[in-house]
Amino acid sequence: MKLPICDFDAKNSLLCMQCENKLQEGQLSQADVDASIKLAKLAKENSDIDKFTLHSCKEIDGNYVIALSKEDIMTIRQSRTLYRQLQDQFTGKIWLVEAEENDKKFIEDMFFPTKILSINSVWAPGGIQKTKAIVSGKWTPRFPINTETVIQIVKNARNLDIEIEFEHKKR
Repeated sequence: MKLPICDFDAKNSLLCMQCENKLQEGQLSQADVDASIKLAKLAKENSDIDKFTLHSCKEIDGNYVIALSKEDIMTIRQSRTLYRQLQDQFTGKIWLVEAEENDKKFIEDMFFPTKILSINSVWAPGGIQKTKAIVSGKWTPRFPINTETVIQIVKNARNLDIEIEFEHKKR
């Protein structure tokens, strides 16, 4: 398993001086440390998790945006049990995104498994970039993803102002 902190630190829930310095200097976040410890704990019980590469974790308003490699995300998405085990470790909702992806892929990951029909960016006067995502289908009260939460996460994680519309308007 590859983590932002030392394997020894993750397995023992204690930071060495080197990792402690990275945390104090801002190279690591507290969410990176917490996610590393939680994944190391799960890896003892699940060999699939032991193969994961955690690139980073951001805590945004009680939500955890976990950046993993593409293969790791595919493994989690193919197993509801694995997803639940991971979700149970965190106090808020987890959002799985590919590490080092572009803004479009980040937004698509935020809406998984819902299909995004298009993502367009325009520049408004004053140099402000606006992004619009059109989601397949129509919004209903049972829509599984809180679009306001996605807007906040995208704003905080990527500094993008995003507007979300649905393919079929409410009538």
